[in-house]
Amino acid sequence: MTLGWSVEELVPAARGGGALRMGLKRLSPDAWLHGRLDTTTRAEAFDIHPDSVQSLPWAADAQAEAAEVIGSDASDLAGAARMVWEDLCLVQTPPQGGAPVLSAGAVAFPTDWRLADKLGQPLVAVHAPIHGYAEQLSAGVDHFIATLAPDMIFGRANWFVVASDDWRYLPQDDVATRFAHVTAENAGDTLFVRSERQTLRRLPRTGAVLFTIGVYVSPLAALSDAVVGRVAASVAGVGSGEHERRAAPQYVAALAAYAAARQSTALGEAA
Repeated sequence: MTLGWSVEELVPAARGGGALRMGLKRLSPDAWLHGRLDTTTRAEAFDIHPDSVQSLPWAADAQAEAAEVIGSDASDLAGAARMVWEDLCLVQTPPQGGAPVLSAGAVAFPTDWRLADKLGQPLVAVHAPIHGYAEQLSAGVDHFIATLAPDMIFGRANWFVVASDDWRYLPQDDVATRFAHVTAENAGDTLFVRSERQTLRRLPRTGAVLFTIGVYVSPLAALSDAVVGRVAASVAGVGSGEHERRAAPQYVAALAAYAAARQSTALGEAA
Protein backbone atom coordinates (compact mmCIF):
# COMPACT_ATOMS: atom_id res chain seq x y z
CA MET A 1 0.00 0.00 0.00
CA THR A 2 1.13 3.58 -0.67
CA LEU A 3 -0.11 6.76 0.93
CA GLY A 4 0.68 8.81 -2.16
CA TRP A 5 3.28 11.46 -2.85
CA SER A 6 1.35 14.73 -3.07
CA VAL A 7 -1.00 16.91 -1.05
CA GLU A 8 -3.88 15.79 -3.27
CA GLU A 9 -3.22 12.16 -2.33
CA LEU A 10 -2.20 12.65 1.29
CA VAL A 11 -5.12 14.73 2.57
CA PRO A 12 -7.67 11.89 2.07
CA ALA A 13 -5.26 9.49 3.80
CA ALA A 14 -5.03 11.66 6.92
CA ARG A 15 -7.33 12.04 9.90
CA GLY A 16 -10.26 14.29 9.06
CA GLY A 17 -11.16 15.36 12.58
CA GLY A 18 -12.41 13.79 15.79
CA ALA A 19 -10.24 12.05 18.36
CA LEU A 20 -6.51 11.81 17.71
CA ARG A 21 -5.33 8.54 16.21
CA MET A 22 -2.16 7.28 14.63
CA GLY A 23 -3.88 6.25 11.40
CA LEU A 24 -1.07 3.94 10.37
CA LYS A 25 -1.03 1.91 7.17
CA ARG A 26 1.46 -0.82 6.40
CA LEU A 27 3.68 0.02 3.45
CA SER A 28 5.67 -2.15 1.10
CA PRO A 29 9.42 -1.46 0.85
CA ASP A 30 9.00 0.09 -2.61
CA ALA A 31 6.49 2.59 -1.16
CA TRP A 32 8.79 3.67 1.66
CA LEU A 33 10.72 6.69 0.34
CA HIS A 34 9.91 9.03 -2.52
CA GLY A 35 11.80 8.62 -5.77
CA ARG A 36 11.59 12.38 -6.31
CA LEU A 37 14.97 13.89 -5.57
CA ASP A 38 15.61 17.61 -5.23
CA THR A 39 19.00 17.35 -3.64
CA THR A 40 19.88 20.97 -4.42
CA THR A 41 16.99 22.37 -2.38
CA ARG A 42 17.73 20.10 0.55
CA ALA A 43 21.48 20.71 0.44
CA GLU A 44 20.88 24.47 0.48
CA ALA A 45 18.64 24.14 3.55
CA PHE A 46 21.22 22.08 5.42
CA ASP A 47 24.07 24.39 4.37
CA ILE A 48 22.24 27.56 5.46
CA HIS A 49 20.91 26.02 8.68
CA PRO A 50 23.60 23.74 10.18
CA ASP A 51 21.50 23.34 13.34
CA SER A 52 19.12 21.25 11.21
CA VAL A 53 21.32 18.24 12.06
CA GLN A 54 21.81 17.25 15.69
CA SER A 55 22.53 14.06 17.59
CA LEU A 56 23.13 12.67 21.03
CA PRO A 57 26.64 11.20 21.40
CA TRP A 58 25.46 7.60 21.70
CA ALA A 59 23.38 7.59 18.49
CA ALA A 60 26.28 7.18 16.03
CA ASP A 61 25.75 3.45 15.35
CA ALA A 62 22.05 3.94 14.65
CA GLN A 63 22.84 6.83 12.31
CA ALA A 64 25.21 4.64 10.33
CA GLU A 65 22.65 1.84 10.14
CA ALA A 66 19.93 4.26 9.00
CA ALA A 67 22.15 5.52 6.19
CA GLU A 68 22.89 1.92 5.20
CA VAL A 69 19.21 0.93 5.11
CA ILE A 70 18.40 3.99 3.01
CA GLY A 71 21.15 3.02 0.58
CA SER A 72 23.36 6.03 1.14
CA ASP A 73 27.14 5.94 1.12
CA ALA A 74 27.09 8.34 4.07
CA SER A 75 27.76 7.18 7.61
CA ASP A 76 25.26 9.44 9.35
CA LEU A 77 21.89 11.18 9.02
CA ALA A 78 23.52 14.39 7.85
CA GLY A 79 24.70 12.72 4.66
CA ALA A 80 21.77 10.38 4.18
CA ALA A 81 19.17 13.17 4.46
CA ARG A 82 20.78 15.01 1.56
CA MET A 83 20.18 12.04 -0.72
CA VAL A 84 16.43 11.55 -0.12
CA TRP A 85 13.41 13.85 -0.06
CA GLU A 86 12.52 12.94 3.52
CA ASP A 87 13.81 14.39 6.75
CA LEU A 88 15.15 11.71 9.08
CA CYS A 89 14.84 11.21 12.84
CA LEU A 90 15.85 8.41 15.18
CA VAL A 91 14.00 7.23 18.27
CA GLN A 92 16.01 5.09 20.71
CA THR A 93 16.05 3.80 24.25
CA PRO A 94 18.95 5.53 26.07
CA PRO A 95 21.91 3.34 27.11
CA GLN A 96 20.92 3.78 30.75
CA GLY A 97 17.36 2.63 29.98
CA GLY A 98 14.09 4.45 30.35
CA ALA A 99 11.60 5.79 27.83
CA PRO A 100 12.68 6.08 24.18
CA VAL A 101 13.86 9.55 23.17
CA LEU A 102 14.57 11.47 19.99
CA SER A 103 18.26 10.67 19.69
CA ALA A 104 19.19 12.24 16.34
CA GLY A 105 17.68 14.17 13.47
CA ALA A 106 18.39 15.73 10.09
CA VAL A 107 15.43 18.04 9.50
CA ALA A 108 15.71 20.43 6.55
CA PHE A 109 11.99 21.21 6.30
CA PRO A 110 10.55 21.53 9.83
CA THR A 111 6.88 22.29 10.39
CA ASP A 112 6.75 24.71 13.31
CA TRP A 113 9.26 22.91 15.55
CA ARG A 114 12.99 23.07 16.16
CA LEU A 115 15.18 20.02 16.49
CA ALA A 116 17.21 21.56 19.32
CA ASP A 117 14.07 21.82 21.44
CA LYS A 118 13.16 18.15 20.97
CA LEU A 119 16.50 16.33 21.02
CA GLY A 120 16.81 13.95 23.97
CA GLN A 121 13.15 14.28 24.89
CA PRO A 122 10.73 11.33 25.32
CA LEU A 123 7.90 11.12 22.81
CA VAL A 124 5.25 12.60 25.07
CA ALA A 125 7.40 15.74 25.44
CA VAL A 126 8.23 15.82 21.72
CA HIS A 127 4.49 15.93 20.98
CA ALA A 128 3.55 18.18 23.89
CA PRO A 129 2.21 21.08 21.76
CA ILE A 130 -0.43 18.80 20.20
CA HIS A 131 -3.64 19.32 22.14
CA GLY A 132 -4.90 15.99 23.53
CA TYR A 133 -1.80 13.94 22.64
CA ALA A 134 -0.96 12.91 26.20
CA GLU A 135 -4.53 11.84 26.95
CA GLN A 136 -5.58 10.28 23.65
CA LEU A 137 -2.49 9.02 21.86
CA SER A 138 0.61 8.77 24.03
CA ALA A 139 0.03 5.25 25.36
CA GLY A 140 -0.76 3.90 21.90
CA VAL A 141 2.32 5.47 20.33
CA ASP A 142 4.56 4.14 23.10
CA HIS A 143 3.15 0.63 22.62
CA PHE A 144 3.62 0.81 18.86
CA ILE A 145 7.25 1.93 19.21
CA ALA A 146 7.96 -0.81 21.74
CA THR A 147 6.49 -3.61 19.60
CA LEU A 148 7.37 -2.55 16.03
CA ALA A 149 9.01 -5.47 14.22
CA PRO A 150 12.09 -4.88 12.02
CA ASP A 151 10.46 -6.33 8.89
CA MET A 152 7.51 -3.91 8.89
CA ILE A 153 7.16 -0.36 7.57
CA PHE A 154 4.20 1.80 8.54
CA GLY A 155 3.13 5.20 7.26
CA ARG A 156 0.67 7.93 8.06
CA ALA A 157 -0.18 11.41 6.83
CA ASN A 158 -1.17 14.72 8.36
CA TRP A 159 -1.69 18.22 7.04
CA PHE A 160 -1.89 21.84 8.12
CA VAL A 161 -3.30 24.99 6.54
CA VAL A 162 -0.62 27.67 6.39
CA ALA A 163 -0.07 31.04 4.74
CA SER A 164 3.31 30.25 3.20
CA ASP A 165 4.80 27.83 0.68
CA ASP A 166 8.24 27.94 2.33
CA TRP A 167 9.79 24.51 2.72
CA ARG A 168 10.98 25.52 6.19
CA TYR A 169 7.86 26.56 8.11
CA LEU A 170 9.01 28.31 11.28
CA PRO A 171 6.75 31.38 11.59
CA GLN A 172 7.74 34.02 14.11
CA ASP A 173 5.07 36.64 13.50
CA ASP A 174 1.76 37.09 15.28
CA VAL A 175 -0.89 34.73 13.85
CA ALA A 176 -3.31 37.58 13.17
CA THR A 177 -0.64 39.32 11.09
CA ARG A 178 0.29 36.07 9.34
CA PHE A 179 -3.21 35.55 7.93
CA ALA A 180 -4.34 39.18 7.71
CA HIS A 181 -4.11 39.22 3.90
CA VAL A 182 -6.28 36.12 3.42
CA THR A 183 -9.83 36.63 2.12
CA ALA A 184 -12.48 34.37 0.63
CA GLU A 185 -11.63 35.83 -2.77
CA ASN A 186 -7.86 35.19 -2.64
CA ALA A 187 -7.74 32.11 -0.40
CA GLY A 188 -6.95 29.86 -3.35
CA ASP A 189 -3.61 31.60 -3.79
CA THR A 190 -2.83 32.73 -0.23
CA LEU A 191 -3.66 29.59 1.75
CA PHE A 192 -1.54 26.47 1.36
CA VAL A 193 -1.99 22.91 2.54
CA ARG A 194 1.23 21.53 3.98
CA SER A 195 1.21 17.72 4.20
CA GLU A 196 3.65 15.43 5.96
CA ARG A 197 4.06 11.84 4.77
CA GLN A 198 5.54 10.08 7.80
CA THR A 199 6.93 6.55 8.01
CA LEU A 200 8.36 4.39 10.79
CA ARG A 201 10.54 1.29 10.62
CA ARG A 202 12.82 -0.42 13.12
CA LEU A 203 16.47 -0.85 12.24
CA PRO A 204 17.32 -4.53 12.83
CA ARG A 205 20.87 -4.19 14.17
CA THR A 206 20.62 -1.29 16.62
CA GLY A 207 16.89 -1.52 17.32
CA ALA A 208 16.42 2.20 16.70
CA VAL A 209 13.21 3.37 15.04
CA LEU A 210 13.78 5.48 11.94
CA PHE A 211 11.09 8.12 11.50
CA THR A 212 10.92 9.85 8.10
CA ILE A 213 9.01 13.02 7.20
CA GLY A 214 8.33 13.93 3.58
CA VAL A 215 6.89 17.44 3.14
CA TYR A 216 4.55 18.44 0.29
CA VAL A 217 3.00 21.89 -0.15
CA SER A 218 0.22 23.06 -2.46
CA PRO A 219 -1.95 26.18 -2.78
CA LEU A 220 -5.67 25.55 -2.41
CA ALA A 221 -6.21 26.59 -6.01
CA ALA A 222 -4.18 23.62 -7.24
CA LEU A 223 -6.24 21.06 -5.31
CA SER A 224 -9.45 19.35 -6.38
CA ASP A 225 -12.87 20.55 -5.20
CA ALA A 226 -13.20 17.37 -3.13
CA VAL A 227 -9.92 17.89 -1.28
CA VAL A 228 -10.62 21.59 -0.68
CA GLY A 229 -14.04 20.66 0.72
CA ARG A 230 -12.50 18.02 2.98
CA VAL A 231 -9.91 20.48 4.28
CA ALA A 232 -12.55 23.13 5.00
CA ALA A 233 -14.86 20.68 6.77
CA SER A 234 -12.01 19.25 8.84
CA VAL A 235 -10.76 22.65 9.95
CA ALA A 236 -14.27 23.69 10.95
CA GLY A 237 -14.60 20.51 13.02
CA VAL A 238 -11.32 20.69 14.92
CA GLY A 239 -11.90 20.98 18.66
CA SER A 240 -10.86 23.87 20.85
CA GLY A 241 -7.23 23.88 21.85
CA GLU A 242 -6.07 22.25 18.65
CA HIS A 243 -8.17 24.77 16.72
CA GLU A 244 -6.16 27.60 18.27
CA ARG A 245 -2.81 25.80 17.92
CA ARG A 246 -3.39 25.56 14.18
CA ALA A 247 -4.39 29.27 14.06
CA ALA A 248 -7.70 28.19 12.51
CA PRO A 249 -9.73 31.14 13.88
CA GLN A 250 -7.65 33.41 11.65
CA TYR A 251 -8.63 31.76 8.35
CA VAL A 252 -11.55 29.37 8.90
CA ALA A 253 -14.20 31.78 7.59
CA ALA A 254 -12.25 32.63 4.43
CA LEU A 255 -11.50 28.94 3.86
CA ALA A 256 -15.15 27.94 4.27
CA ALA A 257 -16.35 30.67 1.89
CA TYR A 258 -13.72 29.74 -0.68
CA ALA A 259 -14.65 26.05 -0.50
CA ALA A 260 -18.35 26.89 -0.83
CA ALA A 261 -17.65 29.04 -3.89
CA ARG A 262 -15.66 26.22 -5.47
CA GLN A 263 -18.53 23.79 -4.81
CA SER A 264 -21.09 26.22 -6.23
CA THR A 265 -19.04 26.71 -9.39
CA ALA A 266 -18.63 22.95 -9.81
CA LEU A 267 -22.35 22.39 -9.44
CA GLY A 268 -23.11 25.15 -11.94
CA GLU A 269 -20.75 23.66 -14.51
CA ALA A 270 -22.32 20.22 -14.03
CA ALA A 271 -25.87 21.50 -14.53
